[in-house]
Amino acid sequence: MQHFKTLSSYLDYLELPRPEHPMLSVFNSKGNGFLPCPKESSPPITNDCYTISFKKYVNGNLNYGRTKYDFTNGALIFIAPRQVLQWDNSVVFEQKGFSINFHEDFLKGTELARLIKKYGFFSYTTNEALHLSPKEEKQIEAIVENIEIEYENNQDEFSKEIIISQLDTLLKYANRFYERQFLNRKELSNNLLDRFNLHLSNYFDSGLLAEKGIPSIEEIAKNLAVSQRYLSDTLKKETGKTSTEHLHLLLIDEAKNILLQPNKSIAEVAYELGFEYPPYFSRLFKKKEGISPTEYRDKYKLN
Repeated sequence: MQHFKTLSSYLDYLELPRPEHPMLSVFNSKGNGFLPCPKESSPPITNDCYTISFKKYVNGNLNYGRTKYDFTNGALIFIAPRQVLQWDNSVVFEQKGFSINFHEDFLKGTELARLIKKYGFFSYTTNEALHLSPKEEKQIEAIVENIEIEYENNQDEFSKEIIISQLDTLLKYANRFYERQFLNRKELSNNLLDRFNLHLSNYFDSGLLAEKGIPSIEEIAKNLAVSQRYLSDTLKKETGKTSTEHLHLLLIDEAKNILLQPNKSIAEVAYELGFEYPPYFSRLFKKKEGISPTEYRDKYKLN
């Protein structure tokens, strides 16, 4: 897989103009202008840069995962260094919007270098983009214009500090808008929880727990066609529990049924539930229920 260590080499590969700054590039289609078009397709690649881009789709509705979303208002997309990128010519973007690319070293020695890692949307896949309302779009565009002014003017000792301050502001607004998006998509969140529960129920019923062990959250997310971070964030916003906590609750619920079956030891129950080490199962059960598996069995077993 090809990897690009510098911003210039990455932009050269995309067939985009060279940057005004060795670690920062800003493309903006303000007015009647258009964004420069990158190459139509690419095999998997990686780079050492952050990307924040806002583009509008030609067609209002696109399918991703198992759901149809209205992209008419545009999508704000965040990409972190060393994420694998791949695209083809099946999705056509209207060349309106902006694209900011900056090398991770551009932030070195600044507070934003630490803070940027807390923004979960940089770990989302592009199908979990931030969908802006017209009002939100204007707010983001105003910040980008401030960044562009500093980028295009003769840069001085204050330019980098001002640009980073504006990037920090942009990310804070994006974080606020993501909060709004989670709240406005409760129906989707509920649907995702239903799919999560159904997937695990089918997994349990098929006997795969004993055969393959407890599935990882990454595996579950892949089966649900979302990223691991997005799955956990969405369930956390809707229910107050992470995806791991939901998995543990379902395992404990399944354990209760098996524990009440006669002639099975606690170790056998643990192995049937996919636990490699029975003591870990016992600790988890007691943590969630307040009593040990043996105490639960003695309390509720049928006479």
